[in-house]
Amino acid sequence: MSSATLRPATPADGAAIAALVRELAEYEREPEAATASAEDFARALEPGTGIGCVLAEVGTGDGVEVVGMALWFTTFSTWLGRQGMWLEDLYVRPAHRRGGIGRAFFAELGRVCAERGFGRLEFTVLDWNTPAHAFYRALGARPQDDWTTWRLDGERLAALPGGHPPVT
Repeated sequence: MSSATLRPATPADGAAIAALVRELAEYEREPEAATASAEDFARALEPGTGIGCVLAEVGTGDGVEVVGMALWFTTFSTWLGRQGMWLEDLYVRPAHRRGGIGRAFFAELGRVCAERGFGRLEFTVLDWNTPAHAFYRALGARPQDDWTTWRLDGERLAALPGGHPPVT
């Protein structure tokens, strides 16, 4: 890995995470979709939420800069009868890619999975993101082509019986 170090994120890192998420949304061609604030991430990272985040930092002349993140939450597999990890977002700023940070993130996530007895580490990748597909295949991950991700959100979620107005 380049000169980056990894560390667990804390609620105090909300602003850095929000900035990385906005950059990721730009990369994924949906900048308007990233509406979470620094405060939202600070709340999400409070102890007991089941949400975790690992940050990559590099030294600069003025201190340290956060250059990447791997944000995850716990899941549960009824087939395994165990919890798992869902990697919601992995992002490394372009200037710091290809230096081993992504592999270091997966090594750390694998360590957390082993430590907690998680049976799975799962994530989705946009179909057009071929560099990510190649990276994940090189790690030994395999696509689950027999499953389709579905989503209810916004007004459609609120329209369900017992639904509530969407959070804005």
